[in-house]
Amino acid sequence: MRSRKSIAVLAALAFVVTLMTAVGASAQGSSSAKLVPVPQGQKLKAQGVVSFRSGDSFKVRDPAGNETSVLLTPATKVSSHNRGLKGKKDYPVTYIMRGLRLQAQGTGDADGNLVAEWVRFDEQDLRSAQALEQTDELAKDNEARIAAAEQAAREAAANAERMAGQIAENTALANDARAKAEAAQAQADSAFKSAALANNRINGLDDYDTVRTIPVLFKVNSSIIDPTGRQTIDEAAAWAKGEKAKGNANGWLVEVVGFADTTGNTARNRSLSERRSKAVIQYLVGVHNLDLRRLVQPFGFGESKPVADNKTAEVRAKNRRVEIRILQNKGIAGTGD
Repeated sequence: MRSRKSIAVLAALAFVVTLMTAVGASAQGSSSAKLVPVPQGQKLKAQGVVSFRSGDSFKVRDPAGNETSVLLTPATKVSSHNRGLKGKKDYPVTYIMRGLRLQAQGTGDADGNLVAEWVRFDEQDLRSAQALEQTDELAKDNEARIAAAEQAAREAAANAERMAGQIAENTALANDARAKAEAAQAQADSAFKSAALANNRINGLDDYDTVRTIPVLFKVNSSIIDPTGRQTIDEAAAWAKGEKAKGNANGWLVEVVGFADTTGNTARNRSLSERRSKAVIQYLVGVHNLDLRRLVQPFGFGESKPVADNKTAEVRAKNRRVEIRILQNKGIAGTGD
């Protein structure tokens, strides 16, 4: 009876080792790629995903599997694509990493490399590549755990073979190995969940929620804040300070936008709306010590974007306004989907 139990334990351990070895071997496969040299002196734009990065060079692989070797120089301009009114954002060359989808334009050298004039990428693709890099680190950590588990299984099998008569001890070793494997898997699951949460917060850094909009009204052809307007701003500032004391102001920005009614010409109304927005900002900074880092650059829309038509005096009074918009960054506040 003891001999049969020993054989059963040995067979089970051998099966575990075989299965783990097969999984490791299957994970080593990768698709082949073809390096395509760039003719010397030819200007070319390469587009694809970074498959390799080393020092001042990297390779870009297109969907067909063709790779272009790209060289970076001190003159290479690295930036994001145009972001509308915000324009392009410059980045150091260290942001070019494996898994980043990008475009590179330059000229071929004598060795078939593309000497890059500029490299551009989408900021969303940058965040995805950064998240991929974190996941890759977790995968390497898991590979180390699997290797350690395989070594423990091999040692357990050797011990079982040498000490076939000690069934109770072998059973205890097997149970211990199973518990460690379950604990390692639970730790890996927790790490992946943390990486997913971090990725969501990164994706939320360009998204904002409007917390509150405070309208400040002005008189006809005036950019001076009257007593009613000052009271409106004072009440809003008191509310904001209370929210900050409660810890609810993480990731807040203040956007100040001016408007006008249809009285006067368009150019004059736009200038008037800008003066109104600047007057509100001066009051917020001078009276309530608003941190300048919290302010978005002011803008005047003039008579565009009215809250209603300008057919009556009552409605025109509502359009002569400055909107103080309190925005909250989803990524900093931890509210990204």
